Amino acid sequence: MFELSVTARFSAAHHLRGYPGVCAAPHGHNWDVRVFVRGSRPNRMGVIVDFRELRQAVEQVIKRLDHTDLSALELFRGKNPTSENIARFLFREISARVNCRTHKVSRVSVQETPGTEASYWEE
Repeated sequence: MFELSVTARFSAAHHLRGYPGVCAAPHGHNWDVRVFVRGSRPNRMGVIVDFRELRQAVEQVIKRLDHTDLSALELFRGKNPTSENIARFLFREISARVNCRTHKVSRVSVQETPGTEASYWEE
């Protein structure tokens, strides 16, 4: 089995409703996103998925979040735009664009600050 990844970044604001601290107030982050793809059969060139194509798919999804107030987006209505919820959203959206017979998104990790990371995957 092979696993490869691409990293991307977006900037956005959010606030956490019900949070008992400063994160309840609007604030922003430069979010780092890492998308992992697994596959067991490289093509004739020895490639699982073209990094360029994977990066394009990731960037298409991320641009929906970039320079927004995540808390105001319809996709986070009724739930906080936490790193966990962002990772799940990205996993599902990118999987819908990337997954095929030979490879699939295995995990998405999101960092809102250096040293903190949330990952989402489905078994």
